[in-house]
Amino acid sequence: MITFSREFKTGVVVAVIAAVFVWGYSYLKGHNLFEGTSHSYFTEYNNVQGLNTASMVTINGYEVGKVVGISFNEDVNKKGQLVVEFTVENDFQFSKNSIAKIYSASLMGGKSLAVIPSYDGALAVPGDYLAGEIESDMFSSVGEKLNPLQAKLESVIVSADSLLVHLNDVMDKRTIKNLKASIQSFKGTMATLENTAKNADSIVVENRLVIKKTLENAEEITGNLSKFSDTLAHVQIGALVSRVESTIGNLQLITKSINQGEGTLGKLMKDEVVYSNLANASKELEDLLRDIKLHPKRFVHFSLFGKKDKGYQDVKVE
Repeated sequence: MITFSREFKTGVVVAVIAAVFVWGYSYLKGHNLFEGTSHSYFTEYNNVQGLNTASMVTINGYEVGKVVGISFNEDVNKKGQLVVEFTVENDFQFSKNSIAKIYSASLMGGKSLAVIPSYDGALAVPGDYLAGEIESDMFSSVGEKLNPLQAKLESVIVSADSLLVHLNDVMDKRTIKNLKASIQSFKGTMATLENTAKNADSIVVENRLVIKKTLENAEEITGNLSKFSDTLAHVQIGALVSRVESTIGNLQLITKSINQGEGTLGKLMKDEVVYSNLANASKELEDLLRDIKLHPKRFVHFSLFGKKDKGYQDVKVE
């Protein structure tokens, strides 16, 4: 039977303890000595939102690595920015256009890093820098929405404070006294109006029957006036229509008589002989009047000394 010395056993125990320590330290740093070769990549943030070393790295929700280091950027132009180194411990390939996003794995848990893979462009190789983004969690979203509300609330509070200050300046003792007097006067006015309303109500109650009778009489009078007006309008319109019809009938009879040649006007319009005689008589009368105007002595004879009339001598008028 093989026996081991105490020194050998002690050495084996120390070696195992050292190996476990190295493995544990490496695991806490994000390196798993029992898995395959890991590939390191980098990303930059202004704020890592509580991300720390050994935080989980996932692709599509599957854990593929760990965050192995967080340090400040040594570039002077990027002073204050944080460089995050993380590993991907399998051969999954993605392009340089992929995004490394910090997100909350759960409400109570810490932050994790998710690689949002892109397959367009050149493939990423270990040591490349990926674009960094931060996903807003529930509390951040609530905070972002509450910030504008908080600003508005602060503005309202400032305005209210200013209003109260001015109100205190205006509401001095004299103003308060006048305001109290106005309120008392308003109370008196309201009491007077209330009494007036009560009196009016009592008057209406006491004279309710009289008012009702008056309204009924007014309604009856209005109905009678309406009937009388309708009757009067009917009578006047009937008489007027009768007169118009009678006048139209007479005009029709006169027109008919004229068209038939009856009467003086009808004969004048229908009988051509009568028209000719009237025209000739008018012409002779016109000639006679002209002759009298030109030779009045032929028709009028008088003498102051009784001169004998020589009689009518016909003279031709040229």
